[in-house]
Amino acid sequence: MFTLSEHRWSLSLLLLALIHVIRLDGTKLRFNISDNEVNKNEEEFYGKANAIPDEIIDFRNKYAAKMLSYMNRSIDPCEDFYEYACGNWKNVIDDREAPSKRNNLIDIRYKLMDIVEHFLLQSSIDQLAPEYSKEFFLAQKFYNNCLNAKIHPPHKSEEYLKALEAMGGFPAIDPEWRAENFNWLNMSAHMSNYGIKGLINEALSTEYPFGPFFKLPTLGLDIEMHYDNMQNTSNAYLTNEKLMIDLLRIHGVEEERIDQIIIDIFKFFEAILKVFEQINENVLQCHTFVNISLAEDTEFYAQWRNYYKIAWMGKEFNFSDEGTHEPMPCLFFYKNLNNISKEHSEAIANYLSLKFLYRLNAFELTDAKYQRDYCKRQIMHTFPFLFDQLYMKTYFDEGVRKDVKEMVKIIRDSLRSILRGADWLDEETRKEALRKESSIVVHVGRSEDAELINRLIREMRNLTFVEDNYEANNLNLRKFKAFMKRYNGLHAEDLSNTTRPLDILIGMQPNAFYYNLENAVYVMGGILQPPIYHRAWPDSVKFGTLGYLLGHEFTHGFDTSGLNYDSDGNNRYWWSNVSFKSFNDRSNCYAEHYQKYMIPEINRFINGNLTKDENIADSGGLREAFMAYHRRTKMKAGLSWLLKKDEQMPGMNLSSDQLFFLSFAQLWCSSYEEADYWKEFLNDHPIDKYRTLGAVTNNYDFAQAYNCPLGSKMNPTADKCKMW
Repeated sequence: MFTLSEHRWSLSLLLLALIHVIRLDGTKLRFNISDNEVNKNEEEFYGKANAIPDEIIDFRNKYAAKMLSYMNRSIDPCEDFYEYACGNWKNVIDDREAPSKRNNLIDIRYKLMDIVEHFLLQSSIDQLAPEYSKEFFLAQKFYNNCLNAKIHPPHKSEEYLKALEAMGGFPAIDPEWRAENFNWLNMSAHMSNYGIKGLINEALSTEYPFGPFFKLPTLGLDIEMHYDNMQNTSNAYLTNEKLMIDLLRIHGVEEERIDQIIIDIFKFFEAILKVFEQINENVLQCHTFVNISLAEDTEFYAQWRNYYKIAWMGKEFNFSDEGTHEPMPCLFFYKNLNNISKEHSEAIANYLSLKFLYRLNAFELTDAKYQRDYCKRQIMHTFPFLFDQLYMKTYFDEGVRKDVKEMVKIIRDSLRSILRGADWLDEETRKEALRKESSIVVHVGRSEDAELINRLIREMRNLTFVEDNYEANNLNLRKFKAFMKRYNGLHAEDLSNTTRPLDILIGMQPNAFYYNLENAVYVMGGILQPPIYHRAWPDSVKFGTLGYLLGHEFTHGFDTSGLNYDSDGNNRYWWSNVSFKSFNDRSNCYAEHYQKYMIPEINRFINGNLTKDENIADSGGLREAFMAYHRRTKMKAGLSWLLKKDEQMPGMNLSSDQLFFLSFAQLWCSSYEEADYWKEFLNDHPIDKYRTLGAVTNNYDFAQAYNCPLGSKMNPTADKCKMW
């Protein structure tokens, strides 16, 4: 889910944009569907009795009631469509454990977690995958160990303290700790082996050989600290302060020392946030502050090599070689951090120790009643390849695949029509664009690589389980998960150079991807359920949800990142100067529109440049899906009995076009805490509310569907941002 701002990265930094995410067998879907075939498929699904079956009517009644329950119908949809569509959502959702924001789309994770639990409660998997029975029993042991442990409230753990001592020490509780023996980089490297980001924020390339690249770190335990929320009266400050106090008390630090320890940590924050402010919290801008590379700064390069010894088993990446596609850490930021650490080394060690303990003690688990959810989530995310095998064998439906194939074809026809009709493209650029569209490969469910998947599952046999010791097992699981995340990079030498990112092997996730290097769209199996998709929905709902997401991913092939990759996935710029000028003007329209949205909860405006690609994809995806929906309706003209009944949802009193846009908006019904706003503020996707509002206010069909007068908030001007 990466994008680029209007400032261009080097070739290596373009890796940030290689995969776009919507937060199975590798089948290539290239075929034609006639109107007669659509009608035949509908008859197969509904039967030939010229009536919608009772079970479908019953399902729609229940789902319509759910959609209505999300809405705040006292709001005029032309004044605030998000509040109209989603205003009551957070009041009616199930009470579940939530480590971060919740929204209607990603709440699919709870259905997937429950399926994982269903598997874990079986006596064996011999009927499904007997070859993995040993790995399955190990997963069961870790799950039961988690369920039976005392996790909430957080408490002192000798296992965690032992790990901390080996990493760099916790001066707040260790009178023998010495600053001259401490190195912030080494401790951060050790923390990364447990999946915890200290002062190094590692991300992974999506291209062979899958090395790391580095974003700017975040500060704070819960709510991220920024230069404009550092006041000691802010919620961010007070929340982090309380967590630090709680952790220090749990670990027996004397009350008279606690205040000074925390004051020193916030002084360190203040120093490092001044650096953040200089570079506008932007790693792109950070790289412009120095003219030499990390490799040329031999002293610092030698220090940084320790990171690879600790975190990458000694495997190194040559920062000076553009051919490796591995961008270097921002030298300006880290040299400043090195200088700051000389004065604040004890505070840094205390902060990193507290962050380590905060993550391991699962402070996000706010009540013991959520422990089952917490354990399910931990097991599902640690052993995704094992449970994905079970999920795809058990739950993936061929009828669903067939329906999705039909939707893909019609969405593609819409995109092709838009490309042909874009009068701002010159003919050579249009020809390239159409060639690229025709070459996009679509995978439904997941990508298949049986040999690699087997290898990944077998890695579980190297995992140690310690009887009746949750803390030791928690450390082992976290270390295993971090190792598996880096697996392709650590084993690049014995993998094919055509190997793709591990994420595309996991069907059991609520995601869809566009992958520039393959010019391919992946629709993962886990996403094909409500609120994204149900075969029994009317097309007005299916195209407003899954149809929009398909269009969104296709459009990523033609955003500010996609224009750098051709029909074969090669890094080749294929735009004429004239067409690019028009493209740039249109993309800037999106930047200017979205950056007018102010997020009152954190007093910041949406970064229109950072979110530009996602906003272009939302706009294009919504337009393509609406066009496809109307084409689908015409294709079903032979089923007049169906058209009269099928495009409504019972009791909703909405036209089919209104239902289309409502379905789209309800994907993004969400509930945020302050911490979530800060986490997403520097994300390439805008906050859910504003991605909804931005998409509909730039859509002519929406204004017509809801009869929004020109000048209303949802139809502010006749001129709208329009790329595709």
